[in-house]
Amino acid sequence: MRFDSKRTIPRYLFVIIVMTLAGLAVIGKAAYEMFMNDDYWETVRKRMASQQKDIPAVRGNIYSADGQLLVGSMPIYTLYVDLVVIDRNDSVAQRKRREWRDTTFVQKLDSLCIGLNQLFPKQSVQDYKDLLMHAYRNAISIEQSKKQCKRTFTIARNASYIQYREFLKLPYVCFGRNRSGMYGEEIPQRQRPYGTMARRTLGELASSCDSAKNGLELAYDSILRGMNGKKHREKVRQMWMDKTDIAPINGLDIISTIDVGMQDAAEKILVRKLHEVNGEVGVVVLMEVATGDVKAIVNMTRLGTPGNYFYAEVKNNAITDLWEPGSTFKTASMMVALEDGVITRRDSVDVGNGVYMMHGRPMKDHNWRKGGYGRKISVDECLMFSSNVGVSRLIDEHYFQHPEKYVDGLHREGVGVPFSLPFQGQGFPRVRRPKPDGSNWSKTALAWMSIGYETQIPPIYTLTFYNAIANNGRMVKPRFVREIQKDGQTLKEFPVEVVKERICKPSTLKDIHEILERVVNDKTGLGKKAGCKQFKVCGKTGTAQVADENGSYHGTPARYMVSFCGFYPSEAPKYSCIVCIKKSGLPASGGGQCGPVFSELAQYVMAKGVYREASEAADSTSILERPEPVAMPEVEEGKVPDLTGLGAREAVSLAERQGLNVRLHGQGRVKKQSIAAGSKAVKGQTITLELRSE
Repeated sequence: MRFDSKRTIPRYLFVIIVMTLAGLAVIGKAAYEMFMNDDYWETVRKRMASQQKDIPAVRGNIYSADGQLLVGSMPIYTLYVDLVVIDRNDSVAQRKRREWRDTTFVQKLDSLCIGLNQLFPKQSVQDYKDLLMHAYRNAISIEQSKKQCKRTFTIARNASYIQYREFLKLPYVCFGRNRSGMYGEEIPQRQRPYGTMARRTLGELASSCDSAKNGLELAYDSILRGMNGKKHREKVRQMWMDKTDIAPINGLDIISTIDVGMQDAAEKILVRKLHEVNGEVGVVVLMEVATGDVKAIVNMTRLGTPGNYFYAEVKNNAITDLWEPGSTFKTASMMVALEDGVITRRDSVDVGNGVYMMHGRPMKDHNWRKGGYGRKISVDECLMFSSNVGVSRLIDEHYFQHPEKYVDGLHREGVGVPFSLPFQGQGFPRVRRPKPDGSNWSKTALAWMSIGYETQIPPIYTLTFYNAIANNGRMVKPRFVREIQKDGQTLKEFPVEVVKERICKPSTLKDIHEILERVVNDKTGLGKKAGCKQFKVCGKTGTAQVADENGSYHGTPARYMVSFCGFYPSEAPKYSCIVCIKKSGLPASGGGQCGPVFSELAQYVMAKGVYREASEAADSTSILERPEPVAMPEVEEGKVPDLTGLGAREAVSLAERQGLNVRLHGQGRVKKQSIAAGSKAVKGQTITLELRSE
């Protein structure tokens, strides 16, 4: 067959022209829709895709020093049902889906309601059946009328993760959200495995995980919070799907210095004593001497009504409250005088019948009604007996003409030196300095200041001063957070911070240390109820009358702040502690009411298995054996030594030399250590040693 070009070519040309014109029309239409009709398509886009929403980041956890979870982010769930199936084109697939729903929902309804009742028994099986049938009838009504009205109903709130996982396995629900219309919405929730333990120190959130209110939660909010992500929902093939735009960055974890066992013991011992003495406020702070790590901090306030009182943490009194320290301040006064050389321990002072007219105002000892001591007492006895007359006479005699020298001495030894702590609203000490013209100073100011009045100091500052005495004169700042971690890996460590390298001369420190030991261990010392049979304690009692709610010291009954502050064991101090109780009426005694709390807590800590040494377990009931001496291994500075084969005493000695804390399990010789030999020794890190008898 011969090709007829005259007829064929025009036909091809015609087809090409038509296709070209059609293509140009499509492109033109697309351009028109894109540039001239964009409002319409923006409306469609908004209908098909929701606005961008946050994807909450998981807030970081707060752990104790021994690895226990104190505060963590654990989700709760709200469970919903939405049985509506809508397709504006009424496709075959959608009709089949409705038919499947109608059949399967009715078949599974009874077993589904029984399962819901077992998971959430607050509502009966019939209640769930009524709810789901209402949602079902409502869905059919919406599908038939095409009206926009409520289509989602709440099945349960505050479901735990375990309940949520079981919910997904229930009949009908197990077919998945897109088919069953039943689903859960995750809500981040802050959980406390130990309840209200250290509540104001750890901190709280205002609502869910949105806003930190106080404590470590607020201080480290930027670290714990993380960064939220972004998402939106799009309708794809008649199904709504979440699309992640920016992935969230979860918060980091912080490792606190709190020890769960010590914190729990401190709370229970203090609350028991507060009930016994009808105390209004009670404070306990337990600190590790070398590092300043706060192992326990308790702040209890009496709430409720007479006959139905209870105690709870409502503020961080140990850090925020400015209290007159009372007689615990006498130690600082005597240290100033000893350091300046204006007195020695061989000196004495006449306290007479317990009342002395100090510039026209009577200064009284606690036993003035019984005639006082009726004699001269030594410098040691001034603190042992907590004599107001003795201490005030010594300080007034040597500093009355130049009180600024006394105040300079207080600052020299660190009393009144402010330091920052990671807590909102922290109090700073108020130690008054006389003005050159004396306008803020009276004749009696120095005498009363020397015994703990006319000065306001938060309890944690008083403890920091006594901790410095225990720490060979080195004052360290209280530490509440040891490190920041991510997925168990340390990102940042917080070093021990030194406030003052030396608060006084070694000779002065030795004198004060010995006097404080006599306060507790001498049979005439007022602090003897703080003592322990197993080891010696150093410390000082405090009793101060404080103003009432109206600022008056003459109310009835009078209000008192009683306290005891000290450290133990005396020979090699490892812990310092302060106990304060605010109460109304007599009796009011720092030694008699706070001393027993200090003693009981000290015995618990030393019996806990931490820092045990042979000298601390010398009684016959000790679980530590006294093994035969073995050759001590060579120890490389800054490295964890090989402790296997050593007895408890030798192992503890070597580990502590590297700055490690020791936890012992069992008795005999070391068979296993939790940190491998040769690893980097991190100061303050805890190493667990497992001991077994041969």
